[in-house]
Amino acid sequence: MHQNVIVSFGKDKQFDYKLTADDLAGYTSDDARRWFDREFEELECDVPTPMGKVLLADRILSVAKYSGERRFRENPDWAGHFARNAAVMMGREVVRVDVDRYTIEY
Repeated sequence: MHQNVIVSFGKDKQFDYKLTADDLAGYTSDDARRWFDREFEELECDVPTPMGKVLLADRILSVAKYSGERRFRENPDWAGHFARNAAVMMGREVVRVDVDRYTIEY
């Protein structure tokens, strides 16, 4: 199965990652969750939630938002890790991370 992760920062500011099973080999959901947890803390992300619980989607969106478009553009290795970990965590054929609208679509 192929997976596609799209990270969008608005019109003409989109990063598209097409991933094969080989690209995702060795990535587990536990490892991906730890990766997002670590990035979330390192970036000092702040997600106010009424329940006090930060959902997985909030972590993915916040890491993208706090990293910014520039990091995706200038650090393709890091961006590739983001895409692979997001693909493993969401387990969907297509995952669209829309930073401007702060939404994840499948």
